[in-house]
Amino acid sequence: MTEARVLIAGGGIAGLALALTLHQIGVPCTVLESVRELKPLGVGINLQPNAVRELYDMGISAEDLDTCGLPAREWALVGLNGKDIYAEPRGLLAGYNWPQYAVHRGRFHMLLLARVRERLGEGVVRTGCRITGYQHVDEGIEVDIEHVDGTHSREIASLLIGADGIGSAVRAQMHPGQPPVHWGGAVMWRGTSRAKPIRTGSSFVGLGTHKQRMVIYPISHPDPATGEADINWIAEVTYDDPGEWKEAGWFRPVPISDFIHHFEDWKWHWLDVPALIRGSDTAFVNPMIDRDPVETWVDGRVALMGDAAHAMYPTGSNGASQAIIDARALGVAVLENGVSAAALKAYDAALCGPVSQLILRNRGAGPFGLLNMVDERCGGHFDDIDNVVPPNERAEFMAGYKAAAGFAIEKLNNAPGTIAQGARVG
Repeated sequence: MTEARVLIAGGGIAGLALALTLHQIGVPCTVLESVRELKPLGVGINLQPNAVRELYDMGISAEDLDTCGLPAREWALVGLNGKDIYAEPRGLLAGYNWPQYAVHRGRFHMLLLARVRERLGEGVVRTGCRITGYQHVDEGIEVDIEHVDGTHSREIASLLIGADGIGSAVRAQMHPGQPPVHWGGAVMWRGTSRAKPIRTGSSFVGLGTHKQRMVIYPISHPDPATGEADINWIAEVTYDDPGEWKEAGWFRPVPISDFIHHFEDWKWHWLDVPALIRGSDTAFVNPMIDRDPVETWVDGRVALMGDAAHAMYPTGSNGASQAIIDARALGVAVLENGVSAAALKAYDAALCGPVSQLILRNRGAGPFGLLNMVDERCGGHFDDIDNVVPPNERAEFMAGYKAAAGFAIEKLNNAPGTIAQGARVG
């Protein structure tokens, strides 16, 4: 090969963040995406301050992020009696040097796609191309590609990065004996409604118990005329016996009537959950799924990132954030080791172990573990939360999660930039 080039399998958030990072450090790349046309799919996600810092360094501004979401002001857990279990400011209000953003996933995805095409050229993201396998060759890595018209081709690159999601073909070849996708019995119905935001006007609220809960937060700035915003909501029920769930298929639209009976009585003076749910035209049913951690994300000149590496329960609101961190860590490894297998080995050593522990922590309810704790101790009803879970215990629990997820405030604020401005591969 005359040019060191990276092939990226998958044009989602992970793959596009990596493309922007590689372009920043002067490494050519091509993104191969299986769908014919990329569209703004999905509902709300959160971008933690550690990821927003990286986006700023990639040239994605606060003004850009405001087109697809808004800064979060508060994170709160609330019991079944409508009383606070835990609440804290988020982002700049908490003292971080960067905000936390709640965004519409699809609009954020389209923002990244537009920036990739502007900076790298229209042809760098090739749609209708699915990477199905790879072979190690003297020149680097040879990749098998299946095209949407049924034809097949092969290309050679210096590195292959599998950013092809939870059903990754790259991961399947790297770990052929891996267990199937793991589902612990939780089902989520997700939607958006137009309504007035609650509490601070930009609060992330988790409400309920391990068995049944709601997550609610705005993903757009309010309309100045009406005060209404796009409110993202997730209604979740966990079945003791996964066999109780009889429906076929996942990630599909369903009528509100399929599940609203679980939440008809969830009404307080400050929130009417059934009214919020009925404000959506439709909902999408999703399993809460992940994959068991693997011992490595690397096979020679091939590496995994994003959901292909570490699909995790969304309980910590950090799946997209971790994908962005992956991209930046890969960029650092390439800067220090060149476009090489050694770079991938360094990336694997830095992230695979700690992020694997985060997968298991999220499977154990992540920060929502406080709701479980309250449910176990008092059934979700209390007069004074301090008598159920003392303040120091609540604070220690949350601090432990933030440290594991990479956004402990002092450590993050004091850390140097991941990639220095102007840094280029020699």
